[in-house]
Amino acid sequence: MEAVVSTQSTWKQWYQRRVHGEARKKDDLYMWVSRAPSGPSVRFHVTNIYTMAELKLTGNCLKGSRPMMVFDKQFASTPHLQLIKSLLTQTFGSPRHHPRTKPFVDHVFSFTMQDGRIWFRNYQIVYDSEKNEKAMAKPVLVEVGPRFVLNPLRVFTGSFGGATIFQNTNFVSPQQARVAIMRQKRSKYTEQQRAKRRKLAKAIDTMNQPPKPLADVFYSDSD
Repeated sequence: MEAVVSTQSTWKQWYQRRVHGEARKKDDLYMWVSRAPSGPSVRFHVTNIYTMAELKLTGNCLKGSRPMMVFDKQFASTPHLQLIKSLLTQTFGSPRHHPRTKPFVDHVFSFTMQDGRIWFRNYQIVYDSEKNEKAMAKPVLVEVGPRFVLNPLRVFTGSFGGATIFQNTNFVSPQQARVAIMRQKRSKYTEQQRAKRRKLAKAIDTMNQPPKPLADVFYSDSD
């Protein structure tokens, strides 16, 4: 995959920044963000995806307008986050003097770090109307959508591969999580079956016990 995608990226200069989606098990989505053909590249696990149709938010922005890129201050704390910030800026930001972009900014791309993950939000910049026309309107952010969360897994020196710069050692793959849940359910079911067998064996033992000689000592013949 590394050779094919990197070769395709050399066709035109506009293809230097690449975003590649990778689906696994029909439920798991991984995203590559790469600078082809030389690198670096980042692989993310994408979760909590909500499309604009699902959210039905009131925000809107013009097609072709330039986004304002806003990053959390934590992106400056470690080298690998600085690299991720640079790649995201170059990939999702509008190229300078691009012929298909409008010469104004009307929405914001927000990247926030929380719990080791990158939370993405898209907001429209709206200016409230003031009663005094001479007063400058204050900008208000109205969410447009979509929403998703990126979990950085690994940073590579090359395009879609190469030496590993950073690796998330705390990441547990969704397949491993599903296997752990299945094992937990299986162990719970096995314990329930064992309890039923113990209860049945105890009942059988009680029925097979010989009658006690003093069991009828307090009962008279009339009873």
